[in-house]
Amino acid sequence: MQSVGEGAKEWIRECQHQFRHHRWNCSTLDRDHTVFGRVMLRSSREAAFVYAISSAGVVYAITRACSQGDLKVCSCDPLKRGRSKDERGEFDWGGCSDNINYGIRFAKAFVDAKEKKVKDARALMNLHNNRCGRMAVKRFLKLECKCHGVSGSCTLRTCWLAMSDFRKTGDYLRRKYNGAIQVTMNQDGTGFTVANKNFRKPTKTDLVYFENSPDYCVMDKSAGSLGTAGRVCNKASRGTDGCEVMCCGRGYDTTRVTRVSKCECKFHWCCAVRCKECEDTVDVHTCKAPKRAEWLDQT
Repeated sequence: MQSVGEGAKEWIRECQHQFRHHRWNCSTLDRDHTVFGRVMLRSSREAAFVYAISSAGVVYAITRACSQGDLKVCSCDPLKRGRSKDERGEFDWGGCSDNINYGIRFAKAFVDAKEKKVKDARALMNLHNNRCGRMAVKRFLKLECKCHGVSGSCTLRTCWLAMSDFRKTGDYLRRKYNGAIQVTMNQDGTGFTVANKNFRKPTKTDLVYFENSPDYCVMDKSAGSLGTAGRVCNKASRGTDGCEVMCCGRGYDTTRVTRVSKCECKFHWCCAVRCKECEDTVDVHTCKAPKRAEWLDQT
């Protein structure tokens, strides 16, 4: 459970990184149906992403714990033994290959358990997105090798499979969030039908959702939205982090802030780095709160 807890910290950090410039910035995260987890009650794109990234986080954490020897029930991948080959030629399996298949099996049993108790559309959606997350980690396994021979000539290679940084999984799932497909449950309750016939059918690697997302502009406890009042925005940007989009047209306040940072750093023999402290005055733009009557309508 300690490893699962570490995985939770990892996926929450990654989710907040991926949506740092978005109106919904992962601050209302919880798979549980608490006040701040109500965003999970709606079968939206955001819910799809959270289920996928959290499932991926469990795979990543358990697989890493196996390789580090933190768990008694698993170790390095026992199947990576003997000789194999890639486009560069033959190599010997050695070192410690990450046991990704054990991580996937554990995550499937642990994360999917709750959904398998219920046979409804939302459970089917969650199971689909959980699988997308699990397989996303496996997608970014990489072959790492060490050369042996005269002057590192690589006449012999010892190789192992290693997971890539979790950021790659996060980036991939964020792209899947952008292209998520809205679906409805089919008549026999075993799969999905696209809500819009002009779109293609979802594959096993696509995130799926049933309901449109709220706009997350104002605080709405029923939807799990914290609103964007007080959020920092970029005046010069036309993207989702720009003040026009982030503040939902309500305008923004500008505050002049003095920041102190280290500068003109020099290395002194031996062995210290000495820096000066420089002051920099910048304008910080934050979204205005909605008018009170507008806010009350949403709570």
